[in-house]
Amino acid sequence: MALSSPEATNLNTAKIPENPSSPCSIHLQKLPHLTDYLPNLKPLPNPLENNTLYHPPAGFYIGQSEVVLGKIILDLSADSEAVSSHSPQVAYNRAGPRWQVFFEPKDIKAAIVTCGGLCPGMNTVIRELVVGLWEMYGVRQIYGVTAGYRGFYSRDPIELNPKLVHNWHKLGGTALETSRGGFDLNKIVDAIEHHGFNQVYIIGGDGTMRGAVNIFNEIQRRKLNVAVAGIPKTVDNDIGIIDRSFGFQTAVEMAQQAINAAHIEAESAVNGIGLVKLMGRSTGHIALHATLSSRDVDCCLIPEIDFYLEGEGGLFEFLEKRLKENGHAVLVVAEGAGQDMIPRTEAQKEERDESGNLVFLDFGAWIKSELKNWWTRDHANELFTVKYIDPTYMIRAVPANATDNLYCTLVAYSAIHGVMAGYTGFVPGLINGNYAYIPVEEVAHARNEVNIKDHKWAWVRSVTNQPDFVKP
Repeated sequence: MALSSPEATNLNTAKIPENPSSPCSIHLQKLPHLTDYLPNLKPLPNPLENNTLYHPPAGFYIGQSEVVLGKIILDLSADSEAVSSHSPQVAYNRAGPRWQVFFEPKDIKAAIVTCGGLCPGMNTVIRELVVGLWEMYGVRQIYGVTAGYRGFYSRDPIELNPKLVHNWHKLGGTALETSRGGFDLNKIVDAIEHHGFNQVYIIGGDGTMRGAVNIFNEIQRRKLNVAVAGIPKTVDNDIGIIDRSFGFQTAVEMAQQAINAAHIEAESAVNGIGLVKLMGRSTGHIALHATLSSRDVDCCLIPEIDFYLEGEGGLFEFLEKRLKENGHAVLVVAEGAGQDMIPRTEAQKEERDESGNLVFLDFGAWIKSELKNWWTRDHANELFTVKYIDPTYMIRAVPANATDNLYCTLVAYSAIHGVMAGYTGFVPGLINGNYAYIPVEEVAHARNEVNIKDHKWAWVRSVTNQPDFVKP
């Protein structure tokens, strides 16, 4: 099949073609490419043309003019910001195979590493990177870096192939092992050079993505012919720009089991409260979605909202009312909720883990104690039970469900296509339901917090009928 060059279009300030009179324009976020600092690299025909399993039809390859808008809901009224400010709409390159590549398959030596905490789907991403590189592009040198970032310079990489990783998608955790910390930039890039890796796939959360930014910048400074792709992993779904990260939907599904158990425990006791703490250091997406999915939750507390315990409109007053009405209540809290309410020493306020994150105290255990103290004080000699469930490690360790497995597959393949096309320092991800390439530096610093002013949080309030915690 003959190759045809995609239409070359500069979209940095392109007008929206469907409505030429619209003042809105499109700004395409610049995606780093190896030729930015290695201008003599020559493009090659995509090996998919000669793959016996592929017969690319017209339109199969993604053109430079195909973009994904970062925002798809606009207010086009005359006094809206989109119209009055004439500010361009941000767009990202659409993910997928390009008609030209910048790597010869026989010369590729790919490295895959997993960093940070566990998340459902990590093994699926590894598997699909291996299978995709091997089957689609004919790559035969694929290596796993074990034990996270420190594995680059402290351990020998292990060879990977489709037969070895065949069943990995059915397993929880990461077969490559992981760790926090251990980031030594010069040692890592020296090891990449030493092993001859020219494609590096980094799977991890926001801290890992910040490390990927530094690796990309150092590789660029050294002018190495090495492409770096980050694949964002955060079960909390706290990475910005993308719709969601892999593992999130599995986490919400598993959280249902904990909430169901808490509901049964609470319902089976006199004045019983089922307390469930779910993952979510800086954002409450898991708690929010699990609450909406369950319909058994009476109150949901997340890091994005302020709340108080005592007095009119407080948590205790609300729970007392629920206990009188129903005889039981279910309280779901995100791990980052109420951290400022827990007494701690000055040293504890500054304590950080190996990834550089502030160490959080156990809000679930603290609020359980406060609930018992409140009831003993105000309802002496009355029966009362709090059953506390923390399913964190159960959720982290399970295999991905079907939806997340599919997402992991498509994200992995998107990463491969982008790297083969010579892009580097990028992250593949869903934006408004479409796969796109995003500069890793942008992803590393973007946060995805729950917007408590939007409809989704309003739905939580309508389901739970919990107070707004605004003091009278």
